[in-house]
Formats: sequence, structure tokens, C-alpha cells
Amino acid sequence: MARKSFSSPVIFPAVLAVSFASLLFANPIIASHDYRDALRKSILFFEGQRSGRLPPDQRVKWRRDSALRDGSTAGVDLTGGYYDAGDNVKFGFPMAFTTTLLAWSIIDFGRNMGPELKNAVKAVKWSTDYLLKATSKPGVVYVQVGDAFSDHSCWERPEDMDTLRTVYKIDNAHPGSDVAGETAAALAAASIVFRSHDTAYSRLLLNRAVRVFNFADKHRGAYSSSLHAAVCPFYCDVNGYQVRLNLLFTVNMNRRIALGSCLVAQSLKEAWIPRIHSENEVVLRAGDTINEFGWDNKHAGINVLISKEVLMGKAEYFESFKQNADGFICSLLPGVSHPQVQYSPGGLIFKPGGSNMQHVTSLSFLLLVYSNYLSHANKVVPCGETTASPALLKQLAKRQVNYILGDNPLGLSYMVGYGSRFPRRIHHRGSSLPSVAAHPARIGCKAGSRYFLSPNPNPNLLVGAVVGGPNISDAFPDSRPYFQESEPTTYINAPLVGLLAFFSVHP
Repeated sequence: MARKSFSSPVIFPAVLAVSFASLLFANPIIASHDYRDALRKSILFFEGQRSGRLPPDQRVKWRRDSALRDGSTAGVDLTGGYYDAGDNVKFGFPMAFTTTLLAWSIIDFGRNMGPELKNAVKAVKWSTDYLLKATSKPGVVYVQVGDAFSDHSCWERPEDMDTLRTVYKIDNAHPGSDVAGETAAALAAASIVFRSHDTAYSRLLLNRAVRVFNFADKHRGAYSSSLHAAVCPFYCDVNGYQVRLNLLFTVNMNRRIALGSCLVAQSLKEAWIPRIHSENEVVLRAGDTINEFGWDNKHAGINVLISKEVLMGKAEYFESFKQNADGFICSLLPGVSHPQVQYSPGGLIFKPGGSNMQHVTSLSFLLLVYSNYLSHANKVVPCGETTASPALLKQLAKRQVNYILGDNPLGLSYMVGYGSRFPRRIHHRGSSLPSVAAHPARIGCKAGSRYFLSPNPNPNLLVGAVVGGPNISDAFPDSRPYFQESEPTTYINAPLVGLLAFFSVHP
């Protein structure tokens, strides 16, 4: 079945040159979008991805309790959390990144969320409650529940699954600085969110973030090495360590957990800012692949986040990070020939590898965030003969959001349930199989195949789900087997929440 999507080092031979005009005003143009409605739906999606015992206020009614014995084989409670995509495995790496971006969305744009803020906070807590369980034992982080190969050989509802629920962990003898650092980032970012909602919970998250960060720092190594057979090729750390480059473990570890240290720093500045300063841009390798940001690579996020301190005039010694952030912005300008960033004829950011919308939403989120930082500092970004103003960055980000919502050559919304035309055959087990209410009898592992292969629309709408999206030519097959295009993921939606919150107030 579907293999997880990740960035690929393969570069397309030709870079499409798309002008500013064609990017910003590509047809068809919808007169206006209901960003508030899209925001509500983008958050609702996370309820459809919940694992564990569902709460009384669960709004996605076709879902039921699932995976209630997770962790039992290891003597721990690992119920809860999110299924990352259209399968039934709980992968800690993308779940942590999802949590980080949801929290960052709230930190920067929560004031724009109105009544949806409470639902966004609930979405974060559903994940952090699980991450606290996964990090409850000092020196251990549980990073995955479920055997991906067993799971991907079946097409069954999470409520029915009888596949192996193997528990995978990292510890002192089997390190995973990458996934531990990402988990620390998630806990630290969430601690900032809960400062104004639940101070005791906020302190718990921060204390756990520091402990997990220290573990990642002290026991350095890649989880792809420790758990290669379980995590590869699904969420293999292709941008991190290589077994043959053992001498670079120390260097690479620092860049992998840098976002964690930055977010810990925001929560506990006096203790951590000197630490980040000592591990400068060279050691963090934040100048590498400056336009990458996702569950597998933090470079652009590190540069943008640290640049805020520079722009505020509080940390001039981080100037190299700002230079990298500026370079990131320039690399995204349409018409610039950059080997790792392209635009489709319809104006969509396109990067090689699967599930392209993960790049669209995460990079657009950073465009918007940096635009706000620049606005507050009254700064612009010089890009050769072009100047990128904060207003231009907002336009670029908004154009990507509008493309997702329907301003594209197909006139198709890539968010399920938004607009009149959207994907109906998404690569998602729970959505594509009859609900428990409609079909109480169990549907076995192979019995679900007929639903997977059916040309019929999915019976359950996973409202708010944003799929992997069209190819470089703006073509989209609304078909379950095309998982790279038709599968939704939590880490596509997480940064979109912040974008939609901003544009719902500043359309």
C-alpha cells in the first residue's frame, strides 16, 4: 500500500519560469474565498485523524474509538494521538512536526482565529497528551505504534484493525536525536500555547521539552539508523544522518534539534539563548538547503524563527540566520531560476517528491510569518534587482492558499468539503470504507480491497482534509491508488491553519 511521502533529492531537469503576474493572477479566479469556513474545516480534519477513545464532543461522527490497547505489548499506555495520513500507524516524527506547526500557528495567528481558537488548542492537546505518554520514561521516547508493513498490506478501518501494533522506541543505546528533537520542539511550542490556557499544563510541557531535548543532545544519533527496518522508507530521515558519515553525527544532530532548541528558548530564554548562540549557524548547518521545511528538514524554519530576534534588534550575532532567511525568500520568488523550487503553469509551488502540498503549505506559512516579522521591523528583502516587500510575501502566500481552495486550472478545491468541487476518492481508509454505523460488522484486512479499488466516491467525507495535490502540470487524478496526489496528511493541514486564520481577518 501507500508509502509515506518525503522530500526527494531528485531534481527535475527543467525549471519552469513563472512570472509574478501569472503567479498572482492565474485563472480561473474565484471572486472571494470564505477563509473562515476553510479554517473551521482545516481544524475539524484533525478530529477525523484521532486515535484512541473519542471524547463526548467529537464532531466527526462517522469515526469511533480505535487502538485502545496501543502500548500494552510494551507495558505502557500509548493510546491517543493522531494517525498521520490515510493509514492506521502512529508515526511520532510527523506527529511531532504537526504539533509544532499547529502550536506555531496559534502562537502567531491565534488572535485571528476567533471561535476556532478553542478547537485549534484542542487539536494541539490531543497530540501533546500523547507525546507526554510517549516521553513519560526518562531516557526513552516511544516513536511509533504499529508495524507499517503489516498495516500497508491491509485496507481496513482503524476501528477494525487487527494488524500488528508493535511499539518502537529510542533510548540511550538506540538514539534518535532527530525524532527526539522534533518531539522537544512540539512540547516547547505547545507550552507557549498553554501559557494563557492552562499554566500547570504549560509548565509540564516545558519541563518535559527540556528533558527530551537534553536526551536528544546527550545521546546523539539518527533514528533511521536505530530503527531502520521499521521507519524506512515511510518516515526515514533522508535529510539527516547517513550511516557512512558517522563523523558528522554531532554536526547533523545540532541542526536536527535546532528548532527544538529555538522553541525551548522562546519558553526559557535566559537558559537557552546562550546555548543557541554557541551552536552557531555553521554548526547548525542552517545554511544548507535553505528552502526546505517539513517533518524531515528544519532549515528554513530555523532561519525564519531566529531571524525574528535579529529583526527586533535583540540578537545581532544571529545575522547569518537572517541572511539565510532572506535567501530562502529570494529562492521562492517566481521567475527566479532555482533548482529546488519550481512553479506549475497554474502557479503552484512544486518541489520534487511526493505529497507536494506539504511543501506548499509549510513554505507559504513561512512566507507569511516572515512577512509579519519584516512588517514589524519595517524591513524588506533585497533579491538582486528585485525587492521583496512584506506585502509581496503575503500576496505569494495568499496565492498558494487560493490555489488550494480552487483558484487553479481545474477549478478544483483540494480541501475536502470546501466548495462544490473537491476530491471524492481520497486515499484514506476510514473515509473510503463504510462507517461502523453504516456497516457494524467487521471488515477484514483483505475484504477492504474492493472499496480501495472501487471507482465510487468515498462514503465518509473527511471534511477539511487537504490532499497531496496535483503534479507539476496541474493535473490531478481523483483516485485512491495515486496516493502521492490523493492522500491527506496532518502535516499538510497544520501550517494551513495559521495561513487561513490570518487571511480570514486580512482577506
